[in-house]
Amino acid sequence: MCFLCIQMYSIDMSKVVTIRLGEDEYQRIRAAAQADNRPISNFMETATLRFLDQVEFADEQEMAEIRSDKPLLRSLKAGSTDIKKGRFKIVRDR
Repeated sequence: MCFLCIQMYSIDMSKVVTIRLGEDEYQRIRAAAQADNRPISNFMETATLRFLDQVEFADEQEMAEIRSDKPLLRSLKAGSTDIKKGRFKIVRDR
């Protein structure tokens, strides 16, 4: 088992994050970072941010599908209206 300390940068100051990787995962990440000519910490930061960009936002094709789905748009609008009027209940997993 390998331990890897990654320094993540923010506007204020950097943060240190420690993760545990198996030897195989570490070697794959190390090789990818070397191939990209960057330190492992920078490679992992960049890869993580790219992943988040992909999963957090809808691309143009997805947005076109959403905009063309009239029942979905009506449902989203109704849900937004309900939230604005306080008509919702928070359900917590026990």
